[in-house]
Amino acid sequence: MIPFNKPLITGKEEFYIRKVMETGKMAGDGPLTQQCSRWFEDTLACDRALLTTSCTHALELAAILLNIAEGDEIIIPSFTFVSTANAFILRGAKLVFVDIRPDTMNINEMLIERAITHKTKAIVAVHYAGVSCEMDIIMGLAHRYNLVVIEDAAHALMGKYQDKYLGTIGHFGCFSFHETKNYQCGEGGALIINDKRFIERAEIIREKGTNRTKYLQGEIEKYTWIDIGSSYLLSELNVAFLYPQLLMADLINADRLTSWQTYYDALEELLIDDKLELPVITNNAKHNGHIFYIKVRNQTVRNGLMSYLKHYGVATAVHYAPLHSSDMGKRYGLFHGTDIHTTSESEKILRLPMYFGQQQEDIHYTANLIKQYFVDDIVHKGR
Repeated sequence: MIPFNKPLITGKEEFYIRKVMETGKMAGDGPLTQQCSRWFEDTLACDRALLTTSCTHALELAAILLNIAEGDEIIIPSFTFVSTANAFILRGAKLVFVDIRPDTMNINEMLIERAITHKTKAIVAVHYAGVSCEMDIIMGLAHRYNLVVIEDAAHALMGKYQDKYLGTIGHFGCFSFHETKNYQCGEGGALIINDKRFIERAEIIREKGTNRTKYLQGEIEKYTWIDIGSSYLLSELNVAFLYPQLLMADLINADRLTSWQTYYDALEELLIDDKLELPVITNNAKHNGHIFYIKVRNQTVRNGLMSYLKHYGVATAVHYAPLHSSDMGKRYGLFHGTDIHTTSESEKILRLPMYFGQQQEDIHYTANLIKQYFVDDIVHKGR
């Protein structure tokens, strides 16, 4: 059986976990958290990195920082995870869904301006599969209309747009360290702040609305409740699991890119006969090998191929059902313009096994099964 995912373990996590246990400091914002935060700030060249319990909480923290309120509009793609939407709905916002590009599955940057109104507060750029949105155009729109840009970079750590790391281009970037991500600690996330105006308040909101951070830094004699907030701090034990992976970030990134390229090279011949479509990496994007997916003709073909691969021991997965088609999406949002690509393209996607340390022979085995499926014309035989 070839699993769909294997959570990354470097073998050095236990050393750091024991180190935390020896210090007796296991709650959030301990010494290792500070080291980890500095890694992000130094590596990504961002103003501030705050570790959180999840990417969901990073998005929620960003929404609070923006004072999102009833009646505000947030522009997002419908092809994304529910956390992208929930963070803003919880503050009373209305979602404005914009169609995606069929090549990258990212928000279509050329349709965003038409969706902007006087109520628009922010644009959320979701970097699907670690491939960047067209950030120059999106940031240009944000500047022109005085909007804030949040990068939902849950998939995208170590990915780049031109020469800038994803998550460092918008006003905020949000990362995930869920066990399915390239770098993981079970559950975890980070808020990257690229606008210094928000740093001090972000630290307060993240600490239950108190100025405890200043107290711990010796700037004040005692801390008190001064703003709204919640407990968004990641445990030192989770950080201990994450930190050694970050120290190997380049090696991990290279390994995944090798696997991604092996899939692509092995399946490229099927492009000629239009049997399937492969991921597109735009000129401005430097991806991180987070997901390798194929797109087939329709949902029926996808389901048949998925069953075929399962029969031969290969686990695969589909991805997001468009949010605007859900009951909550209909209740809290609207689709601006026509859904030309979001639904149809989402029904074609099939994600293949992808994880650190994946064996090349397993990739070729999977690719050969896919080729056999189409060469034998199994798709037309209903098998």
